[in-house]
Amino acid sequence: MVRPTHGGNVSWAASLAGCSPSAILDFSASINPLGTPKSAIDAIQAHLPLLRDYPDPNYQQVRSMLAQIHQLSPDWILPGNGSAELLTWAGWDLAELDQVALFVPAFGDYFRALNAFGAKVQRVLIESDLEGSKSAGLLLNNPHNPTGKLFDRAFIREQLDRFALVVVDEAFMDFLSPDQSLISEIENYPNLVILRSLTKFYALPGLRFGYAIAHPDRIQSWQQRRDPWSVNTLAAAAAAAVLQDREFQRETFEWLNAARPQLFEGLQAIGGLSPLLGVANYFLVKSERSVSQLQKQLLEHDKILIRDCLSFAELGDRYFRVAVRLPAENQRLIDGLSSCLLTTIS
Repeated sequence: MVRPTHGGNVSWAASLAGCSPSAILDFSASINPLGTPKSAIDAIQAHLPLLRDYPDPNYQQVRSMLAQIHQLSPDWILPGNGSAELLTWAGWDLAELDQVALFVPAFGDYFRALNAFGAKVQRVLIESDLEGSKSAGLLLNNPHNPTGKLFDRAFIREQLDRFALVVVDEAFMDFLSPDQSLISEIENYPNLVILRSLTKFYALPGLRFGYAIAHPDRIQSWQQRRDPWSVNTLAAAAAAAVLQDREFQRETFEWLNAARPQLFEGLQAIGGLSPLLGVANYFLVKSERSVSQLQKQLLEHDKILIRDCLSFAELGDRYFRVAVRLPAENQRLIDGLSSCLLTTIS
């Protein structure tokens, strides 16, 4: 089975570990470990009879709810089949410019979206100075994946004055305070596009729901390009339900505020590992030994999957990324890593 370039491939991991996929403890995909909210399951079950009908092509209910949450008019919002679909249309717009600046290391799907339309990509190391241009675009994610770095609002506003188009992927922003997002200022910047995803926070990767926030002219243009009914009835219903689920949101922050420092401190205490202190629900970790070997050993001995960084050209085989999971699971990872690295030293 071919090595995956994305996290969450438990079938591949199970083939190496010699077990069923359900036995794998997955730290490679940064998904909320509390699992899919009951509100989503209830909404899906309630809407099963509607599968005989086409979805509302304008998705008015969920758009209105998102508009209310973000204090915008619904015509600033476009639901999508995951934020990956919306990234495709952002890639189209960016490719029409002279070039696109992209902070690296970068999520591989950014290159997919940009290369699909022949964009000229300028790779910019994340700690390097950025040169803007009114004939160029900028694509970044905030917080950054895989480093967990947060770009502050002032920095992004500066880029909006320098670039023709700025696309900000906020896939992990729900795990942070809302005031870190630039959504509240989007009406001031027609050259700003924000992509959001319900996948990570609400543990819905299999359902596929994301949304874009942008000037209505751009939203209308994207609607004309894409296939009709790209969001299915069940995904729209589940999205509307979880957006109102205040109890699940409270439980998530309660878990994260306790589990993040536990995992970071545990990783920091292991000789040969150096975790980066980011702001998201995952950590990028530098390793003194081959991560490919470490990943294989963890799978065989502990049935634990970590995300190697071989698909990030700037990182290679000395970095891995791990999600923050439940405290007992985090401890299992810490113990497994400690055992693997101690065995290597011995």
